[in-house]
Amino acid sequence: MSTDYQAIAKRVFDIEAEAVLHLKNLLDDDFNGSVEAILKTQGRVVICGMGKSGLIGKKIMATFASTGTPCFFMHPGEAFHGDLGMVAPDDVFLALSNSGETEEVIRLLPFLKDNGNVLISMTGRPESTLANNSDFHLNISVPQEACPHQLAPTSSTTATLVMGDALAVALMEARGFQPHDFARFHPGGSLGRKLLVRVKHEMTSANLPMIPSSATVTEVIHAMSEGRLGLCIVDQGRGIITDGDLRRHMEQDPGEFMNKKAADLMATNPKTINSEARLNEAEEMMNQYKITSLLVQEAGEIVGVIQIYDLNR
Repeated sequence: MSTDYQAIAKRVFDIEAEAVLHLKNLLDDDFNGSVEAILKTQGRVVICGMGKSGLIGKKIMATFASTGTPCFFMHPGEAFHGDLGMVAPDDVFLALSNSGETEEVIRLLPFLKDNGNVLISMTGRPESTLANNSDFHLNISVPQEACPHQLAPTSSTTATLVMGDALAVALMEARGFQPHDFARFHPGGSLGRKLLVRVKHEMTSANLPMIPSSATVTEVIHAMSEGRLGLCIVDQGRGIITDGDLRRHMEQDPGEFMNKKAADLMATNPKTINSEARLNEAEEMMNQYKITSLLVQEAGEIVGVIQIYDLNR
């Protein structure tokens, strides 16, 4: 008899989804206090956890860092052997432990109290040692683990991750964190590139296929082939001819097609964008008008072409 692996997966999804929804009922004023403490601090958020909680803590740390909350991860074992020197009194300490009794984390409590740090904890046991010694406690208890033996952290780690995401998003909204702020921390990513890089940095400017409105069809085709942009710029930007325009005119009037001039084929008043505009502005304009190319202007002159393909390379 074969095992229904999809049924197992669906059961896991249901258990973990229930665990996440359960968190809504556990939220209290300590969540608000946690957000306000982080917003108020002049220091950083130090995230600490052991084992699976530590792995989740590293992900929360990465989310905080990329959304405007300065932070770093500290392994509790290393902390007790010298790394506590990195913790300043102004730092907020975020400790993760599902049991709230993790020895390596509990051993840090005297130092944190003496150092004057605000301590936020995430545990599944509000009555635990860690919870009772925290300034703010975030309850991440779950009805059950997805593990059939209730041993491997599954639902509990998911709940910890989601609570971390909730903190990060609350902090983002409180700070008015915007896409351009996100881009500053992700200059190498696609979003960062589109929000930070300007059109002039990606446009094609050399050997632009410029033709006069009196150019013949043969000259138009030659210029378009040489330019390799799939278009020709007519009369310094008064008009534009794309390869699609050529095909449409050829199909509509095949007998007279070769007798036409550029003026007969061009679309007037083509869409333009300033060379100082950012790539995301070019993308928005192309999407708005359902086109794939924009002529680039600088001081009223056409200086380049930016195409949809340039935005994603």
